[in-house]
Amino acid sequence: MFTAATVGYAANCALGASVALRLVDTRDVRWVHHALYVATFSLVVGAMSSTVWGSPRRASRAAAALLAPAAVPLTLIPYAGTHTRRHPLVALTAAPFFIAALVRSNLPDRTMAATRNTGTTRTTRK
Repeated sequence: MFTAATVGYAANCALGASVALRLVDTRDVRWVHHALYVATFSLVVGAMSSTVWGSPRRASRAAAALLAPAAVPLTLIPYAGTHTRRHPLVALTAAPFFIAALVRSNLPDRTMAATRNTGTTRTTRK
């Protein structure tokens, strides 16, 4: 879920940047950027809900805690204006939280690794 949220965010940023740089013209299909925003926000909500259903639970909770601050800029972005520098700056403030959550969600859970290692036999020197 965290990967999907990050991919949605990256796709939205890529589209926004390409429109700002005039590489893509979305005047006739402006709704695409809005649809990507709604999809990204929905994926973030889904990833945040993994604190309830995610497995391993500790890793899911840690990743959700890292992603939580991204909700602030995502909530503010519709009010940031679209033809100013403020819009991309507000949008980009969420990037570190997406990256941190993505990295944490893909790390193995430490408690699971510790439980797996308890069954190993240790050799002691005499």
